[in-house]
Amino acid sequence: MATSANDLNADHDSCAAWIARFLKARGVDRIFGLQGGHIQPIWDHAAQLGVRIIDVRHEVAAVHMAHAHAELTDELGVAMVTAGPGVTNTTTAVANASLARAPVLVIGGCTSRAQANLGPLQDIPHVDILRPVTRQARTLRVADQVIREFDEGVARAFGDLGEPGPVYLEIPTDVLRAHVPANLVLEEWMRPKKPRVIHPDPTAITQAVEVLWSAKRPLVVTGRGARQAGPAIVRLLDSLGAVYLDTQESRGLVPASHPAAVGAMRALAMTEADTVLVIGRKLDYQLAYGSPAVFPNAKFIRLADTPGELIDNRRGDPEILATPALALDAIVAAAGNRQPAVDKPWVEGLQKRHRERSAKAGPKYAIGSDGRVDPRAVFQALREKTKPDCIAIADGGDFLSFARVGLEATTYMDAGAFGCLGVGTPYAVAASLAYPGRQVVCVTGDGAFGLNAMEIDTAVRHGAKIVVIVSNNAAWNIERHDQETNYGGRVVGTLLAHSDYAGMARALGAYGERVENPEGLPGAIERAICNAPALVDVVTSQTVVSSDATKGLGFVPEFQPLTAWDDLERKRRGLL
Repeated sequence: MATSANDLNADHDSCAAWIARFLKARGVDRIFGLQGGHIQPIWDHAAQLGVRIIDVRHEVAAVHMAHAHAELTDELGVAMVTAGPGVTNTTTAVANASLARAPVLVIGGCTSRAQANLGPLQDIPHVDILRPVTRQARTLRVADQVIREFDEGVARAFGDLGEPGPVYLEIPTDVLRAHVPANLVLEEWMRPKKPRVIHPDPTAITQAVEVLWSAKRPLVVTGRGARQAGPAIVRLLDSLGAVYLDTQESRGLVPASHPAAVGAMRALAMTEADTVLVIGRKLDYQLAYGSPAVFPNAKFIRLADTPGELIDNRRGDPEILATPALALDAIVAAAGNRQPAVDKPWVEGLQKRHRERSAKAGPKYAIGSDGRVDPRAVFQALREKTKPDCIAIADGGDFLSFARVGLEATTYMDAGAFGCLGVGTPYAVAASLAYPGRQVVCVTGDGAFGLNAMEIDTAVRHGAKIVVIVSNNAAWNIERHDQETNYGGRVVGTLLAHSDYAGMARALGAYGERVENPEGLPGAIERAICNAPALVDVVTSQTVVSSDATKGLGFVPEFQPLTAWDDLERKRRGLL
């Protein structure tokens, strides 16, 4: 093929070159994106510096991958997309990262300053669109100030001016090509910054000890902000004797085998606790908004490193704004040898019932009443074939409900508080590329898989050794069940086909295998692991209905997300 000697990117002190050097200096070793002319100057300079370019099939997947990379590595996740639809395609993923409070930098393209507002190609107000779901969204128009603004943007992404979360920065093409003399780029803008450390207020620590060690039925709940505090949480649980609940954001932080873990008795623990220590977690719908209807006996202590995880819905007494690990260790040290007032029979009773319920994992390799594979059989087979350090990703609605109970993993991600279906394959790709020596398994419903199914191609091209297991029940099953039970049995627009997803995977260069009986699952999963990237297409039952489907998640009750909680809320309000 003929080549040209022309090089539009020959200036290694252009604004684009400085952006690439900034990213490299900040430890960014990969960018997830989809190329376009508006971002080509940065794309090219980054590649010249050895930054790995993970090119995807849809921009939403690029941001999902950057999000997963950030959460799994505690590093900045970077996505880069071109102007117009390139940027607007990211909106759902940026919103998802915003609710997850993930430090993601999205670099977008935009037209040159001279063409602005004339009707140029792919010109649309990106900043106005993304501002509501980012910590900052800006157009950077002054070439010698771009690196300063990148420095500020990364600081905002890590939460320096509030909650951590995504930042969107775009640079006009003419600014990217502008020459920036080295003396105008300050070294302090380029230099990596250490994470902020917030020491706890000693008075608040003393107050927390008094409340916790006086509690009869203490409960500890964790979220995103607790991720760096796992050992400190275990020390607190051992010292206090409290029971413990994780959430989607903190699964694996405390070993599932720890005696304090009572996840199978979540509802009862919430109802009966008299003191709840919430660490780095908002009291959102997954925790019934902290409502007295669901936590009728509880007072709250809130601990977080950002105010947004301290003040929502229920106020704490005390509220501790501090780095969680430091605060927890300070609490344990201040308590010293003081004996907690915990009601041991209550704790032991919850632990016993948790163990009993956890042991009831369902019949071995069951089938549903329609003769198709029971979705729970997938998780039984996975327990046999995956390693303890396997990274697990769960995606979907109905299938995610089964995964929360059946999927065992110390490193785990799912659709999150946003309920963002379609994250599974992109998250898995990012996980495998970040940790190539570990197994990465994505379990996903067929509906959710279809949203980003083409990223199997990305996995193949970039050598991401993922195993995707599709629960192929040919339905959006929570919604189908809701229509059957609450809308006169009129099932409309919630049925799919038993499509050949294994054949699709093979067409894209991955290993693919279909399973139609539960006995075939262990062997298929083993072969998939050995031949990854791979997809196992499991034809599953529609008639085995998840707990989320039966608890009203599809129905959307008035006051609470689940019908049982909604009934309690109605009773509290005198409506029942």
